[in-house]
Amino acid sequence: MEINEHIEALGREGRLLADAAAVTDLGAPVPTCPGWLLRDLVLHTGQVHRWATAHVAQARTEPLDDAGQEAAWGPVPADAELVGWFRAGHANLLAALRAAPAGLDCWTFLPAPSPLAFWARRQAHETAVHRFDAEAAAGLAGPPAGTGPALDGIDELLRAMLVRPRAKLRSERPRTLAVRPTDGPTSWLVTITGEPVTVALGDGRSGPAPADLTLTGPARDLFLLLWNRLGPAAVGCEGDRTLLDLWRETAVITWS
Repeated sequence: MEINEHIEALGREGRLLADAAAVTDLGAPVPTCPGWLLRDLVLHTGQVHRWATAHVAQARTEPLDDAGQEAAWGPVPADAELVGWFRAGHANLLAALRAAPAGLDCWTFLPAPSPLAFWARRQAHETAVHRFDAEAAAGLAGPPAGTGPALDGIDELLRAMLVRPRAKLRSERPRTLAVRPTDGPTSWLVTITGEPVTVALGDGRSGPAPADLTLTGPARDLFLLLWNRLGPAAVGCEGDRTLLDLWRETAVITWS
């Protein structure tokens, strides 16, 4: 996906998240984020948007320290103001990304063609996942994410996030997971060992190699399952399903 496509996806997902929150009790539990209420989700996502905006708009080459982060967030809004506060921060992030030069130099934490590409992509997928969370809390089923964004989100998770040395997905014995969308041209083979995972690409039908567990289905469902938002019943699972237990326990995302 191009930067402009990521920015458009971010705009869409943020608006849907805010719309879901606006018609729901902010004290509603978020079933996909145990222990969180909807107000926690909206506050978290709004703070992430402000954090991202500070790095882009200020062209910061170092990550914000605690004081800088708190300054970027601002005061925690009351419930009556929370959705409006979220919408304002989301709009500011979109404006910062659209105004940023192609050669923007700022801090990032995942590989990307450019810092601007990184922030547009990361915020689009962050917001897409939390839009699903907000709709789950609201009891809504909003429009599905497009196939292109979902495929790109799978790729970011597998080939950018989970391959980092600090990622916690590990196995004492080698295990393999194949991810094969039914609506895209690409598949992924994740090899899990005691070292950082490795990921090989294949075509969407055959995959790069056989695997201990193969997941198949629409890209949107695979994206949400890999983010631990859907259960295995949502997709096709062939092979050793205990690998999904390992995934849920250790495919935990850290941001820096």
